[in-house]
Amino acid sequence: MTLPFSLWWLFLAILAILITASSVGSILALKYGSQNPTISNLNARINAWWVMTLVLVLAFITGHIGSTFLFFLVSFAALRECLSLIYSRRGDYAVLVACFYVVLPVQYYFVLTDWYGMFAIFIPVYAFLLLPILAGLSGDPTRFLDRTAKIQWSLMVSVFCISHVPFLLNLKIENFDQNILLVIFLIAVVQASDVLQYIWGKLLGKRKIAPVLSPSKTVEGFVGGVASATALATALWWITPFTPFQAGLIGLIICLMGFAGGLVMSAVKRDFGVKDWGHMIKGHGGMMDRVDSICFAAPIFFHIVRYYWS
Repeated sequence: MTLPFSLWWLFLAILAILITASSVGSILALKYGSQNPTISNLNARINAWWVMTLVLVLAFITGHIGSTFLFFLVSFAALRECLSLIYSRRGDYAVLVACFYVVLPVQYYFVLTDWYGMFAIFIPVYAFLLLPILAGLSGDPTRFLDRTAKIQWSLMVSVFCISHVPFLLNLKIENFDQNILLVIFLIAVVQASDVLQYIWGKLLGKRKIAPVLSPSKTVEGFVGGVASATALATALWWITPFTPFQAGLIGLIICLMGFAGGLVMSAVKRDFGVKDWGHMIKGHGGMMDRVDSICFAAPIFFHIVRYYWS
C-alpha cells in the first residue's frame, strides 16, 4: 500500500508528539512523584495513545486481514474484562463458551468477508436470542435476567461496537481508497478528545459534570477538550473524503459520543464497585479503560460514512 509523501509527515508528526508528551510526563513524574493522581492519570492517557498508535501502525502494515485480527484481539481482551466482573454461575458455562468461541469469531468472520447484512444483525438479533436460551437450558433461575442481560451488554459493547472499526476498511468510497485513514481519523480524534478534556479540566475545571460517576470530568474540561478535538478533526480533513466543515461536524459528533461512552462505562464500573476494568497495563487499567470512548463513537462514525459517502 502506497501513501502520499505528505502522509508520512503526518505519521512522523504523531511520533514526535508522542515522544514529547512522554518526555513531559516523565519529567512531571520525577518532579511531583509518580504516585501523584493527576500525573499518573495523564501518563496513563499518553500510554493509551502509544498503544493505539501501535495498533494503527500494525493495522497499516498488515492490511485488511491483519487489521481485522488485531481488533479481534482487542475485542477478546475487552470481552474477557467485562465478563470477569459479572456474577456468573456454573449454568453459565455454555453461555460463556458461546461468547468466546462462537459469537466473537463469527462476528469478525463477517467483518473479514464483508458480509454487512449478517454483521449488522448477528449479535443484536441472533446472539441476543441464543444466549438466554443456553442459559435457560442450564435450569438455573438464580438472578437469571441479571446474568443474561449483563453478558448481552458485554457482547454489544466489547464485540459489536468495536468490530465497526475494522469494518471501515470494507467501505467502498468514490475517489478514496485509503480506508485505513478513516480508522486513523476516528481513533486520533476520539483519543485526543479524551486526553484534551482531562488537560483542560485540570487547567480550568471547576464545575463537575457527574461527580459521582466520574469526579475528574468537568464542564470546562468537556467544552475545551471537545472544541480542541473538533478543531483537530477539521485540520485532518485532508486524510478523509470529507470537506473541512464535514470533518469538523463529524469530529464533533464522535467526540460527544466518545464522552458519553466514557461516562456510561464509568457508571458501569461504579456499579461493579471497581476503579478499572482490568490490569492489562500495570497501574493504568485494562483494555476497556483504553477503548471505552471508541466503543460508542465507532458505530456512529461508521454509519455516517457508510450512508453518506459509501
